[in-house]
Amino acid sequence: MTRTSIMPCLVYRDAPAAIDWLCQAFGFVQHLVVPGEGGTIAHAQLTLGDGMIMLGSGTSELMRQLTAFPADIGGRQTQTPYVVVADPDAHYATAIKAGARIVRPIQEEDYGGKGYTLADPEGYVWHFGSYDPWQDSELNPP
Repeated sequence: MTRTSIMPCLVYRDAPAAIDWLCQAFGFVQHLVVPGEGGTIAHAQLTLGDGMIMLGSGTSELMRQLTAFPADIGGRQTQTPYVVVADPDAHYATAIKAGARIVRPIQEEDYGGKGYTLADPEGYVWHFGSYDPWQDSELNPP
């Protein structure tokens, strides 16, 4: 069976700085970065393991109509990505060193694994942990 890939798409006020920070703090790797006008990012793809996010400056008319920055809506979120990492303790330490704001400290999860929640410099909330729902045998029938 072919698995469908889902890639969160985020819009950042300062997308070039966000790309640098996400790579430094979370371990993302630049896969593709398409510069836009005036120092903006038209489109970027960052990978982490076999996962990917897409992001940009959101300068198109459509993106301005569809999206809002967390700071513009009181820091609230409409979605929060969860990312599976092999070593949540090391990942947590790297993110803290890079200046991530802790939302929920690292802890053992009731449903398995270990995880934490933090916010990036523009206020997007991210969850990272070792719990991998794809490894649950009930979710993966033979």
